[in-house]
Amino acid sequence: MREIKKVAILGAGAMGAYFASRFFDTACFSTVLIAKDHRLDKLKTEGLIVNGKSYAIPAIDPDETDSPADLIIVALKHHHLKEAVPGLGKLVGDSTTIVSIMNGLESEEYIGSIYGTDKVLYAISVAIDALRQGNRITYTKPGKHYFGEARNIQHHLSQRVLRVQEAFDRAGIVYETPEDMIRMMWWKFMVNVGMNQASAVMRAPYGVFQTSPEAQGLMEALMKEVIALTDVMDVNLTNQDIEEWYSFLNVLSPQGKTSMLQDIEAGRKTEVEIFGGKVIELGKTHGVATPVNQTLLQIIRVLEQHSGDHHDYKERP
Repeated sequence: MREIKKVAILGAGAMGAYFASRFFDTACFSTVLIAKDHRLDKLKTEGLIVNGKSYAIPAIDPDETDSPADLIIVALKHHHLKEAVPGLGKLVGDSTTIVSIMNGLESEEYIGSIYGTDKVLYAISVAIDALRQGNRITYTKPGKHYFGEARNIQHHLSQRVLRVQEAFDRAGIVYETPEDMIRMMWWKFMVNVGMNQASAVMRAPYGVFQTSPEAQGLMEALMKEVIALTDVMDVNLTNQDIEEWYSFLNVLSPQGKTSMLQDIEAGRKTEVEIFGGKVIELGKTHGVATPVNQTLLQIIRVLEQHSGDHHDYKERP
């Protein structure tokens, strides 16, 4: 397979902007943002500002492209997935690789059902403390990015994995290809279920979770319900996996915020359905109690429906 040169990013939020800026800053890549309608117009007129630097990254309508991309990075919120992904057809060719850095457990399967599972690699991003305000994205830690096939044997990696590794090397993106990518997906799911939801209901940045036993207790209670699920689903997460999260958490900017907290503060729809909602659904299927996730799901749904500060919620029309 030929070297990756043309990179297309679907989603210009905090994660999409990080990847777009890395590839755009590397001369050997041709980098574009994918969007339609008002999102396309906004990207064309405003561009992106990443860590104070303005980026005029070309933005294209996927229906109007004239050639496939070598690499497509999908960085959407879950509720935009089924609206945006089916329109990528003209960008997907025989040698296109699609990497989804979305939250949750379902995006790879959905993308693969449209374009072929052989084109899709699993991926997660951990410990990037990116904050988004409009088209302005800032981060102090670029995080680490894990990707690969479901199973990866070192020295026998697939050509798609090797090709993306080489592209990430050129772009200066820190990565790892673990042997068991499905376990890594579940570990990140556990982290999101605990960290995102607890931070959203308490309006708490990372610094609170670095120092407050009470905040850590709520986060861990949410995570332990995921571990209970994996006990009956042959994934093999343990309490040690919670401890490993602290090594990432403790180096994040204390002022940094999870994506769900940023969504709550901005009055945007959150991804609670693929976090707490998914835990509750799987709990019912496998007979595992999930009372903490059930409680936080109800709280976050109320927060989504109302705006205002901590004490003065105003009903939306």
